[in-house]
Amino acid sequence: MNRVKELRKERGYTQIKMQHLTGIDQSDYSKIENGKRYLTFEQCRKIAVALNTSMDYLAGLTDEKKPYPRV
Repeated sequence: MNRVKELRKERGYTQIKMQHLTGIDQSDYSKIENGKRYLTFEQCRKIAVALNTSMDYLAGLTDEKKPYPRV
């Protein structure tokens, strides 16, 4: 998940900060970033919200980093 790592670094967040924002254990988060673990739908949603992007961007379905408008 290069996009996850890339966005996290752009935002200036550490993996520990992401743990606090998402509730995903830091060791699991590290495995997600390094491609050693797949994201669940809920984890993807939490990461997208924490990084202010869309799940589609994280999945590589779009190159638009901005999140969709929330209703």
